[in-house]
Amino acid sequence: LTDRDGAVSRYLASPDQVPAADLARCPMVAVEVDDLIRPYLATGTLPRVPDQLGARERRDALRQADAKTGALLAALPADATVILAGLSDHGSVPHLRVAMLRQPGAQGHLLGAASTHRDDISILPDLTATALTTAGVAVPDTVVGVPLQVGAQGATIDRLRRADATAQTIRSVKGIYFTVVAVLQVLFYLIAFLLLRRRKGLPGVRLAAVALAALPVSSYLVNLLPWSTLTGLIGGVLGWVAAITLLACAGPWRRAPLGPLAVVAGITALTLAGDLLTGTTLQLNSVMGYSAEVGARYYGLGNIPFALLATGTLLATTTIAHRFPGKVGVAAVAVLGAFAMVLGGSGMGSDFGGVIAFVPGIAVTALILAGKRVSIVKLGAFCVAGAVIVMTFAIVNYLQPPDKQTHLGRFVGQVLTGEAFDVILRKLNAMLHTLLSPNLMPIVIAAVAFLVYAILRPEQASAGVVPAAFTYSPALRAGLIGTLVSGVIGMLVNDSGAAVLSMALALAIPLLLSAGIGALPGPSVPRVGEQLAGVTK
Repeated sequence: LTDRDGAVSRYLASPDQVPAADLARCPMVAVEVDDLIRPYLATGTLPRVPDQLGARERRDALRQADAKTGALLAALPADATVILAGLSDHGSVPHLRVAMLRQPGAQGHLLGAASTHRDDISILPDLTATALTTAGVAVPDTVVGVPLQVGAQGATIDRLRRADATAQTIRSVKGIYFTVVAVLQVLFYLIAFLLLRRRKGLPGVRLAAVALAALPVSSYLVNLLPWSTLTGLIGGVLGWVAAITLLACAGPWRRAPLGPLAVVAGITALTLAGDLLTGTTLQLNSVMGYSAEVGARYYGLGNIPFALLATGTLLATTTIAHRFPGKVGVAAVAVLGAFAMVLGGSGMGSDFGGVIAFVPGIAVTALILAGKRVSIVKLGAFCVAGAVIVMTFAIVNYLQPPDKQTHLGRFVGQVLTGEAFDVILRKLNAMLHTLLSPNLMPIVIAAVAFLVYAILRPEQASAGVVPAAFTYSPALRAGLIGTLVSGVIGMLVNDSGAAVLSMALALAIPLLLSAGIGALPGPSVPRVGEQLAGVTK
């Protein structure tokens, strides 16, 4: 509303001072109703407490805000479009804020925007685009947002409260969750190292490996359940872990060394692929996905889900290559891997760095299965191919109308305007910061150290479990190498950095050990499945 000097052509201190003549003359009116936020700014800085107002003070401030808003609404024409939105946080805890629209036919409907690909979530720049569009002013290309869209019926106070409560639950538990995952991973490798050296407790180690590998995908499947509290979230995740472990170790495939691996890897890949095809409702507000309260991403394939999709796809397809060696197996890896890659890099996934990392992983796996040699030159060429593919996706997306573009298309625009360097530098700084993460790097260090030691000193480290897995299935070795390639490159080209590699290893290495234990001679492995089968019976 201001000119280039920051001046507003017509300004009044309070809504009740606005005369009817101004309302008739001004095509757009903006009102700041700050009664709820003003007490937090008394000292000039936001306080470090979640909420500074008590129930009575908050109720009084809300009544004052309601009176000001009501005075203006009473003076506006009945057909005026009205937007009311919370623009800021208060205190130390961020929350989702409300956005409401009054216009014919909108009452009771959800309010979203194409910028988020959600019918109930919008971002602040969408308000700018909505105001300009409603006023009949062309939206400049520099505006990131798009006009708000009225969605389906279903906008209720309870739904909005549950959305914020869910986001707050994820926010409160996410750091703890990754700490628990890191501790479980490190403890698993230490205990497995001691037991495998003594050839004791192999069924238990295999069972623990499968359960540990089932943990990541369970963090998404829990969103199929109607949870809204921390207890519901934890109980749902553990329930899915138990169900997947039972399915992997108690089914008829339990006697096959690659049976549990194929089940867990397949469920992981299919879950994330299905989520991309159905609007990514599982990744939103998940501990290993993204949260609307954080706002880093609202749709598509996140960096950690990419690591799990790539790992699950490569491991699952190599079990097909094990069953059908030769051209059929190579084709399965190439075709199914390409399908998953396209899902991640297209408009459904909108993942930039993931495609760059996924293409080399698929190509390396397919080359090894075909008996071809992998060189540094070929690996570099595969990375370039991944970059070319993702830029093709980005250019195609850039040619779409602004309200159809994702951040892939907007990146092309940033390249053209010279802003891309700042974006790349910011992502590089974020990636380097993850290398110091106390939750992520222990997983990487423990998993890589165990894997390297198990290969170099097989009898000392793992009683020959890892070599047994590779001897039984050379295809599994190819899939693991492809996974490591995707994980390392993904760590370097994504702002999540070490999170990509750590989650790839968190899924791949336990499954590798489960396959190796299954490939060892002796009656210990079937005993696990038989016991679990007996429980189900």
